[in-house]
Amino acid sequence: MTRTTYSVLILALAAAGFSTQVSAQMDHSTHTMPIAAKPAAASSAMEEGVVKKIDKAGGKVSIAHAAQPSMPAMTMVYRVKDAALLDKLQAGQKIRFSTDPADGGMTLLRFEVSQ
Repeated sequence: MTRTTYSVLILALAAAGFSTQVSAQMDHSTHTMPIAAKPAAASSAMEEGVVKKIDKAGGKVSIAHAAQPSMPAMTMVYRVKDAALLDKLQAGQKIRFSTDPADGGMTLLRFEVSQ
C-alpha cells in the first residue's frame, strides 16, 4: 500500500471511532447531545486573601491570596462581576472571596470581610 492509502485508512478509522463516541453520548430519542452540567456554585469554595489594590477605572482588584492546592500563595488581579463591589473593598482588608469557575477563576463574584 502507498502512503496515501495508509493516510486515508487511518483517517477513515479515526472518523469511525469519533462517530461511535458521539453516537454513544447522544440522546437517541431526541437526537441531541446532552447538556453539560453547570459548575458547582462558586460560593461553596471561598478563598482567603488581603486586598492590595483597587482599580475602579479598570474594574479590577488585586488580592494576595493564601496557598491553594493548585497554586502557591501569590497576588493576583481579578476582574469584578459587579463594579459596585469595588466601592465596598478597601486596600488592606482581609476578605474571603469566590471567583467564577467559568473563566478559570479570574473574576471575583462575591466577598465577605473576615477578621
